[in-house]
Amino acid sequence: MSKVILSINAGSSSVKVSVFSYADKEPKQLAEIQISGLTAPPAKLTYSRGDENVKDQELSDIKNSQDAYEYILKHLIDDKGLSELNSPDDIEFACHRVVHGGDYSKPTRIDKDTYHHLEALSDLAPLHNAGALEIVKAVHAKCPNTTNVAFFDSAYHQTIPPEAYTYAIDPKRAAKNKLRKYGFHGLSYAFILKACVWHLRSWENETNLIALHLGSGASICCIKGGKSVDTSMGLTPLAGLPGATRSGDVDPSLIFHFTHEAGKPAPGSTKELHITQAEQILNKESGWKAMTGTTDFGEITKRAFEGDAACKLAFDVFVDRIVGYIGSYFVKLNGDVNAVVFAGGIGEKGWQLREAVSAKIKFLGFSPDLKGNENPGKGTVVDVGNPGAEHRLLLCRTDEQLEMARECLEVADEIRKR
Repeated sequence: MSKVILSINAGSSSVKVSVFSYADKEPKQLAEIQISGLTAPPAKLTYSRGDENVKDQELSDIKNSQDAYEYILKHLIDDKGLSELNSPDDIEFACHRVVHGGDYSKPTRIDKDTYHHLEALSDLAPLHNAGALEIVKAVHAKCPNTTNVAFFDSAYHQTIPPEAYTYAIDPKRAAKNKLRKYGFHGLSYAFILKACVWHLRSWENETNLIALHLGSGASICCIKGGKSVDTSMGLTPLAGLPGATRSGDVDPSLIFHFTHEAGKPAPGSTKELHITQAEQILNKESGWKAMTGTTDFGEITKRAFEGDAACKLAFDVFVDRIVGYIGSYFVKLNGDVNAVVFAGGIGEKGWQLREAVSAKIKFLGFSPDLKGNENPGKGTVVDVGNPGAEHRLLLCRTDEQLEMARECLEVADEIRKR
């Protein structure tokens, strides 16, 4: 039997694949490969396997995600050092991160019916689901004997109660059009929970966390007894915190003052992919890039502390929004919080951001360890808070690819029977 899993994370501008073996029922990462720059040529290859590392190698003739997957597959098969993968038939499962899963609550085998249902869900997330569906088609074409499995970023949040997921709109229209809070970054939060439970030496059903997934897309999750009870993103990933190109929460009427063409189709809209000007502006033309000219939050932080007023404002806005959600979720948990957890690229690398956020919530019983926060130790989860503080501050190096592989193994036997 094949013993290889591909964990695939496809965005609008990149395709990232992690290769896992699972002979011992626990996934072991063998290699990781990514092609970026699909929307800003030339495309670039990054690859790591053991001691072999390739970074930002420019590629020609890679125009879309299907081209990228075809190149990735050939590169993996041609790598003589990757003995576990010599043919497409060595891949038993291809795990696809799908941002919006609607009411799906668990990993789901992608057959014709499932695929069409996911296409329909693209109306809820036209800027987010399309990339994953293109890769599903590519895997089906190049690896016909591989089982495709969808892993939904919204699935972890199916435990959010009605009072938190319901919008104050006409309930009949809301039900008909499935208009409610769904939440995202669920794969990351599932990983964070498991890793923190182990680190805290606690039981999952007794663990309460305020988890921050901070990257170019950023969100916060309120976890009570191991379950998501609220999160900052909503019907789509646009809601909540600002991001690299997303506005985050704004007054809904703002967009109509911003442009009178808000409801018209965006230039990239097609018959199959319905994108309005409003969606394009608020998802792709806002956030830190609009405020500072760059999507690199590390650069924004550097400039902010050098006196750049625009970058300082963007940094402060991000801190303000984060602190607002932490305060709200601290109340929802009645102050019974095991830890505030920083994760995601910015959460892991942005020690100044962690310090600024921690300073704002110090009165709640959080206190950063200034030396440990600036130079956190190695490990999946590390403490970055003062050991004497009432509540803990943690840094978690989250891994959505590994979480998909783990969840795939949990349901592998069930999927094989279908």
